[in-house]
Amino acid sequence: MDVEALKSELTYKAVRSSGSGGQNVNKVASKVVLYFNLEASEQFTDDEKTRLAEYFQNRLNKQGVLILDSSETRSQFRNKALVTQKFLDLIVEGLKEEKERKPTKVPKTVKRKRLDTKRKNAEKKANRKPPKID
Repeated sequence: MDVEALKSELTYKAVRSSGSGGQNVNKVASKVVLYFNLEASEQFTDDEKTRLAEYFQNRLNKQGVLILDSSETRSQFRNKALVTQKFLDLIVEGLKEEKERKPTKVPKTVKRKRLDTKRKNAEKKANRKPPKID
């Protein structure tokens, strides 16, 4: 994956942050919104696009655009770096292949221990009952 070529496909937009902060929030557009069109991307194969679309199924809009934002700091430059890193981390996570699960057997000692505990519990409860008189 060519990170620089992938970064060139990103679109950024600076908007005003929400929340408290007084004059700074009212004047400065420090929140950065990242847009990435997955369908139009030339950096991924069709298989990778399918895998990423499945991974981002709740994050993509109807046009197939991924939208991320960052307003963690008061610096627009820092927020741009943070949202770009968040995007790259998500792409790496989305392209990760899941390992196939190997089913394992329950060890004999575990089964034996469970049955012993069960037997002891049954004996303990049986001893609480009054003796039967015939």
